[in-house]
Amino acid sequence: MNGPATSSLRHLWRATSALAITALVAGCIDMGQRTSLVPPNRPSDLAPQRQEPSAESARLSRYYAALQQDLLTRGLMRIDGGGPETPYDADDLRENFERIAFYDEYGSASGTAGALGRWSGPVRLRAAFGPSVSPEQRAKDSATLEAYAARLARLTGHPISVTNSPARTNFLVLFASQDDGAFVAEQVKTVLPNISGGDLDVFVRPPQTYYCLVRAGGVQSEPSAYSRGVALIRAEHPDLARRSCIHEEIAQGLGLRNDSPRARPSIFNDDDEFALLTSHDEKLLQILYDPRLRPGMSAPEARPIVRQIAYDIMGEPK
Repeated sequence: MNGPATSSLRHLWRATSALAITALVAGCIDMGQRTSLVPPNRPSDLAPQRQEPSAESARLSRYYAALQQDLLTRGLMRIDGGGPETPYDADDLRENFERIAFYDEYGSASGTAGALGRWSGPVRLRAAFGPSVSPEQRAKDSATLEAYAARLARLTGHPISVTNSPARTNFLVLFASQDDGAFVAEQVKTVLPNISGGDLDVFVRPPQTYYCLVRAGGVQSEPSAYSRGVALIRAEHPDLARRSCIHEEIAQGLGLRNDSPRARPSIFNDDDEFALLTSHDEKLLQILYDPRLRPGMSAPEARPIVRQIAYDIMGEPK
């Protein structure tokens, strides 16, 4: 990864190790009827009240705000999705898809292609907020996630939705700060109960250069058929960076797991030119969830099918 001034605002981290399926039981607290004007003691089982951020969390907020401003000043983090100056055709699309869907820059050191990975069943996203996140910010992040999930469902034709039920959740989206480590550890283990201590520590105490991250995969017998995922969005980020993290981490958790310097216009590129999902990226997701493909396919096996899909999407003669 490049130095902080030019590195990506998102950092992908995932694995396809065995993920055990678990469920949570939602609790319900009966607060009863207040009969006294004297405020009662705060129940011990409620979430802790928000406190002032620690010195480290405040420093990270300043750091990420300065980084975002630097990128914007340099004309990066565009939200227009591309234009006439960023053309691409069907051949660009199929080449970029292969590089982004079949390779993993943080996985194989050999640089060889892996298998196609995507969700085989419904994706049920749930936002979970650390105690440090304000009610106002929770409302904004929840609205962003709801709108994005609906957009992804329309694009892919795959069932992708937001749920408020912990028991139904299979893709958890955590919004948490450096001060929310205990909360993050507890939440991650509800979805990934077999996660190793070292991997869990990456979620709980991510290095400064890990701006956000995701882990998604399937059970050991079918690692390419995704069934569980967790994404972490740092609460210290300013608004655009938070939206950017949501867009890329969830899209990568759906199976577009790599970045490519040749992809343009795209969020799957470490140059940070684009902050939000582009028209090019929408088409990559359409290809990924096309019924002509299936989880576990190799790159050579999928290549002629991907080519056909790309030309169909672009409406270009072969």
